[in-house]
Amino acid sequence: MRHYLFLIVMLTVFVAVMFVYDAQPAKEIRVWGGKVADFKDSDGRVWHGGQNEKKDWGGWIEKLPRVAEVRNLTKDAEKLAKKEGYDAELFYAVSWAAFPDVVKMELNTGKGMFNVTYLVGEHWSPNNRGFDIIIEDEIVEEEYVTPGKDEIDIKRYEGIEVKDKVMSLEFAGNPDTGAGDLNAMFSGIEVVPALAVDPKQKVTTTWGALKSERQNH
Repeated sequence: MRHYLFLIVMLTVFVAVMFVYDAQPAKEIRVWGGKVADFKDSDGRVWHGGQNEKKDWGGWIEKLPRVAEVRNLTKDAEKLAKKEGYDAELFYAVSWAAFPDVVKMELNTGKGMFNVTYLVGEHWSPNNRGFDIIIEDEIVEEEYVTPGKDEIDIKRYEGIEVKDKVMSLEFAGNPDTGAGDLNAMFSGIEVVPALAVDPKQKVTTTWGALKSERQNH
């Protein structure tokens, strides 16, 4: 009888622990490219260095990205960054890969639905760098081409579902873009739970809607 009660207690404890583990809240994670050290922006948000691996928040996988930096932006780029709520410093550097290598990141977000923002500053191959942006093994931005010299781009993808607590991101050169530079890169990645969207966010690409529309055609 005691042995039976002991098994019941152990099973109850196991189920409770698993429930708590599975119910861990989804996390906000921000990463800035080309850096090892963290960066606290003017709003107090912490951006982790994208040149790290195996951190509690995640990091790069498979191959360490390369680094490049140019501390310069056009006046229009600076205005856009400020309007969208991002410090200019986030767009100076990138984590990049020499094609056919790709940049891969894994972020320990927890389970849930997330909105992802991709930030990039182009300083080396204006209007001539082409690649795909892939999140959770889905191409959310096919044949993307970066902006002009010292300009920035901000792309948003809503409704990204993570089922295994780890969000995967990949930036992979795509020859179909017709671009002369296929070296994929990022300056920043911002991931927030879908219910915690910053109300200042305006220009949004809704990946969930795009995916549903594609499946219906």
